[in-house]
Amino acid sequence: MGTLAAIERITADEVLDSRGNPTIEVTVELLDGIQASAAVPSGASTGEFEAVELRDGDSARYGGKGVLDAVRNVNESIAETLQGMRVDDQRRIDMTLIELDGTESKSRFGANAILGVSLACAKAAAQACGLPLFRYLGGANSHVLPVPMFNVLNGGKHAHNGPDVQEFKLVPLGAPTFREALRYGAETYHALREVLAELGAATNVGDEGGFVPHLPSNVAAMEAIMRAIERAGYRPGDDVAIGLDPAASSFYHDDRYQLTRDGLTLSSDEMIDYWKTWVARYPIVSLEDPLADSDWAGFARLTAQLGGRVQIVGDDLFVTNRKFLSRGIREGCCNSILIKLNQIGTVTETLDTARLAQSSGYTCLVSHRSGETEDTSIADLAVALNCGQIKSGAPARGERVAKYNRLLAIERMLGRDAVFAGKDAFRQRP
Repeated sequence: MGTLAAIERITADEVLDSRGNPTIEVTVELLDGIQASAAVPSGASTGEFEAVELRDGDSARYGGKGVLDAVRNVNESIAETLQGMRVDDQRRIDMTLIELDGTESKSRFGANAILGVSLACAKAAAQACGLPLFRYLGGANSHVLPVPMFNVLNGGKHAHNGPDVQEFKLVPLGAPTFREALRYGAETYHALREVLAELGAATNVGDEGGFVPHLPSNVAAMEAIMRAIERAGYRPGDDVAIGLDPAASSFYHDDRYQLTRDGLTLSSDEMIDYWKTWVARYPIVSLEDPLADSDWAGFARLTAQLGGRVQIVGDDLFVTNRKFLSRGIREGCCNSILIKLNQIGTVTETLDTARLAQSSGYTCLVSHRSGETEDTSIADLAVALNCGQIKSGAPARGERVAKYNRLLAIERMLGRDAVFAGKDAFRQRP
């Protein structure tokens, strides 16, 4: 790859995400005419220490959520600095972006602007090398198709009047292939619609395609999912397990966990006991953010008590940041990490964090955001990492399904070399 791989032009524009809010799309053009674009997602349930998503704050446009400042930062400062740089030198590009911004939180240019450039460069470099993105990022041994986690029932910040728990996820870990796992999930999703209708609950969908029923308790949501798995013809735990993302920071107030749907106010230890009861009762394989992101001591206690039988995932706790993950490793907090590109802001930092997790015995779960785009890069990232797990919402809504359809295409591309992670993706199982 010679001078033709040099960056000739970088441009950005304001586009809409899946919630109708502005986000940034960046296009990188090389000297040989290759072009690649990347669109940046946005989260609703965000960790306190995530890299800063720059918004304009102009109430006259999009309620203050415009991203014209981020677009301007790309079109002016960033584009000029990176022009002529080799597009395949990802680490140099990303370190230049970090240095140019000059803040720990990427608040000067905005992590949305920086990630758009970083990811578009990676996609352009993959094209220049004649490789799919997963192979460019992960190398010749990238071949593991992830178990999809389908967020089929929404609560918390993703849905008003829903359960306290933010995400109830189907995990088709007993399927033989990714294609079959997708079928297991879609069939169970439709069965859940029937179960909820029979209960007289609403079957409208939330930001991530999951249903948003008004149910009397959090347990009622779990029971509905169990019924749906069986109605679809599958065995709970063997064919289709359950994953949870309580996003506990959202119901943590005044040093207490307040479960409105259950009428409970719990201490950290009582919250741990609550989850122990659920794990004993239901086929749960993944428990994400079960405590607040400030409750490090609680996470250590919970991991010690439950980490041998269930995956404890840090999302708001780690925010895809090596610094926070390193603390978690030292203190025995969690045994898994959620990987979100826009939490940290560059491809390089994302890969560094994931590789630290894997080398430390943590599993990795690549994730979408609630405000998504049609960009399918996270599907390639999951295969590049061989991490065996991805969550991209329900098997509904185009921006969610696009990621699952991309994984079908990768599975076809790999042919006989494709391996579906299945139950091996979860080192701790009931």
